[in-house]
Amino acid sequence: MAKTAFVTVGSTKFDDLVTAFSREDVISSLQSKGYTRLNIQCGHSYASDSGTYPQLQDVRVIETGGLRIEQFRFKPSLEEDFRSADLVISHAGSGTILEVLRMGKPLIVVPNSTLMDDHQTELAVKLDQLGYLKASTVSDIARAIADFNASEIVPFPGFTPERFSSLLNKEMGF
Repeated sequence: MAKTAFVTVGSTKFDDLVTAFSREDVISSLQSKGYTRLNIQCGHSYASDSGTYPQLQDVRVIETGGLRIEQFRFKPSLEEDFRSADLVISHAGSGTILEVLRMGKPLIVVPNSTLMDDHQTELAVKLDQLGYLKASTVSDIARAIADFNASEIVPFPGFTPERFSSLLNKEMGF
């Protein structure tokens, strides 16, 4: 059965994460786990070591060793990409993390430490400690993929509006 990994960097530029998926060790890790498709949303990042990336509407396709890699910059929504993926590998943006975890998808996050105050690392480390996802670094992504076991991930709690409104009322003194 074909397995798909989906990589997203959101709307930011995260060249290191995008180009990591052209490394032989990363491709080998994906293949050893049975992945035959790799879809990469590269945002404003370069889509290859050559410094080129698909134009806004284009999809760039590369075949390497039985792995089909599709790269694109942006779509109006990534929901379908998340739903069809067997594994999501993402920057550690809070919006993306919440969306993927609420879908119950296995998730590896890689904080983009070049962003303001490195806020993504704090979130990634905490959610990793709680068991909801696996945090990695760009340099260690091949090992994170190879060692990843989705059955060890703790299901993320569903959104409970009552809990949120209760917390908000408490904080506001109602």
